[in-house]
Amino acid sequence: MSPRKAVAQELTKEMVMAAARELFLKKGYQQVSMRQIASELGYSHGSIYYHFKNKAELFYAMIETDFKLLDQWLDDVLDQDMDNEGKLRGILLAFIRFGLSHKSQYEMMFLLADEEVKSYVNKGPNESYEKFAQALIQLSDHEITIQQTWSIFLALHGFVSHYCRCDETYEEVENLAQSHVNFILKLIG
Repeated sequence: MSPRKAVAQELTKEMVMAAARELFLKKGYQQVSMRQIASELGYSHGSIYYHFKNKAELFYAMIETDFKLLDQWLDDVLDQDMDNEGKLRGILLAFIRFGLSHKSQYEMMFLLADEEVKSYVNKGPNESYEKFAQALIQLSDHEITIQQTWSIFLALHGFVSHYCRCDETYEEVENLAQSHVNFILKLIG
């Protein structure tokens, strides 16, 4: 048996998630194995299992991190010193800006349909949606129902999903994003 080769640095969860994200984007979730992720990093596949028991758990950890980042973007708007209308507009624009600034994360968070990961992926989206819905309800001058918050989310999601497939950045479609948000605000105002 040959001695273990020394590694330049200790393998971290963050390193595994970064390599996995790149491979999932290039090849698709189903076409990537834990061995491929380890090989990409130059480590044995056993070293990845120290951090994650399987590929679905690894994927869940990745998107859980992404949902926390989205929540932070929403919290940053809510913490600003502005009136409720400004915050409401800011929340809607922040969702679009997040999606178009983090296209790969957004696609994995909202657009990946894989049975293996569906059982893992429930908590993050629900908590983020709840934060989003509560912000809309609290900031609006008019009563907004849960059904309306869902419709608003879907309107934003449709916009982001469309531009995720394009090469434009948020800055390039910012005027369209603002028009879209204005349209939504007129419907609920």
